[in-house]
Amino acid sequence: MKILITGNMGYIGPTVVKRLKASYPTATLIGLDMGYFATCLTASRYFPECRVHTQMFADVRSVDKDMLTGVNAVVYLAAISNDPMGASFEGVTLDVNHRAAIVLAEQARAAGAKSFVFASSCSVYGFAEGGAKTEESEVNPLTAYAKSKVGAEKDLASLASPNFAVTCLRFATACGMSERLRLDLVLNDFVASAVTAKKITILSDGTPWRPLIHIRDMARAIDWGVQRKPAVGGEFLSVNVGSDGWNYQVRDLATAVSKAIPNVEISINQNAQPDKRSYRVSFEKFRRLAPQYQPEMDLDAAIVDLKTGLEKMGFADREFRNSHLIRLNMLKDLKLQGCLSEDLRWVLNS
Repeated sequence: MKILITGNMGYIGPTVVKRLKASYPTATLIGLDMGYFATCLTASRYFPECRVHTQMFADVRSVDKDMLTGVNAVVYLAAISNDPMGASFEGVTLDVNHRAAIVLAEQARAAGAKSFVFASSCSVYGFAEGGAKTEESEVNPLTAYAKSKVGAEKDLASLASPNFAVTCLRFATACGMSERLRLDLVLNDFVASAVTAKKITILSDGTPWRPLIHIRDMARAIDWGVQRKPAVGGEFLSVNVGSDGWNYQVRDLATAVSKAIPNVEISINQNAQPDKRSYRVSFEKFRRLAPQYQPEMDLDAAIVDLKTGLEKMGFADREFRNSHLIRLNMLKDLKLQGCLSEDLRWVLNS
């Protein structure tokens, strides 16, 4: 078995590779990544990509079809991965998150692959009033990032067949310690703020809803997607991935962190403009289809995981929002140094 993982050098990738290596010990794992964040190591004594058999440094927008030879499954993690980056690089976001995913899926199907797993997002629901949203609910993408995920899902659906299962995993908001930690995620930000400054600043009024999922549980779901057969969920499947118990308002997340880390002050911006990104999500379908791959981490465990990881790093940067642990900062710095072009391609003579 041969599995290609795109975007394996990001926040989630090392944990996904670790899971796949344990689940498929005889499989050949191939990583494909641009390497934007290769130097952003946070909790590793060695290069995490030692776990893959082959690491390719390549752009998913221009993958040679020969790279798909013999590949049985593709895991598509490559992405311009949040709303601020999507706003700064809208064209690239649509190219990487949507168009390149379709081309790669077409190449994979033509090469004989049986499975394509696409990392989608619950952000496709945008501002969603009323009860928890199901897969049958209307999508309401508000940002370039969310729109790119909706577009990719729509076009991937047309490629699925009895011999090519396509699984779009609409993940809740990621959290948890990683070998390439990101701090531009709500829970990660709150824990980092609590550890370094003993203060959590909520930029909104604290009322927006967010479903969360730990990256280890994301890896579990991807493992399921790799082996999923069309008999379970259909040739094409788009499914919310997370846990009903992990639907929280932002202020509740801050409160949970303050309980786990003593003497932390919480500041809420009562005058903030309403945050239109607010949604609760139902994960009943995923629970029914993948009972053996349900999330195992809870909120308290995720907070302890982050706190312990940061303390082991000796993390003390109160100005971390200006650091490379915020992915947009890394991209902007690489551009400023002349390493990346306007469309985020490497400048070879830099």
